[in-house]
Amino acid sequence: MTDIDIAHLHNDIVQLKNDVQIIKHILSEEGKLTDWAKNELKKTREIPEEEYVNIDDI
Repeated sequence: MTDIDIAHLHNDIVQLKNDVQIIKHILSEEGKLTDWAKNELKKTREIPEEEYVNIDDI
């Protein structure tokens, strides 16, 4: 693996960790979204699909 691949994987893992934290927070609030969760979801949705990594490429 090249350094670029490792850096990209690292960024993907960090993003996944953030997404999991959002999901955990949402579930702990009994279905009510806090302002923090709404802002995090909004930021996540702004990421273009072109930046997503196909699972077959990993």
